[in-house]
Amino acid sequence: MAEKKYTYGLGRRKAATARARLYKGKGEITINGKPALEYLSGDKSKLAEITDPLALTQKQKDYDITIVVKGGGLAGQVDAIKLAISKAITLEASDLRPVLKKAGFIKRDPREKERKKYGLRSARKKEQFSKR
Repeated sequence: MAEKKYTYGLGRRKAATARARLYKGKGEITINGKPALEYLSGDKSKLAEITDPLALTQKQKDYDITIVVKGGGLAGQVDAIKLAISKAITLEASDLRPVLKKAGFIKRDPREKERKKYGLRSARKKEQFSKR
């Protein structure tokens, strides 16, 4: 059995990591083995956000995409998926990189959760100060 050729992209955001594989196809997107709309619990705005890089490059109907995403919440996962798809598109067609870069789809958002420090209640919250 011959393996289908694909292009791979990795995206991260907060605690989420997404791995996208782009296959030549007709525009089907599956996330963790489920159809994208089912995985996103019917939220069409999140689905539109995921397909933004494809819409910008007019490639919605050119690729079947399988995504494996782990960690984080839904918002972080959506951003990680978007970055993974963008990176895979740039590997497939390097002439589209400037278009995606100008739209801000290639840049990784570096903001992470700050760790809790000892002696504090959370990352920055202190005990209430009592003057007397």
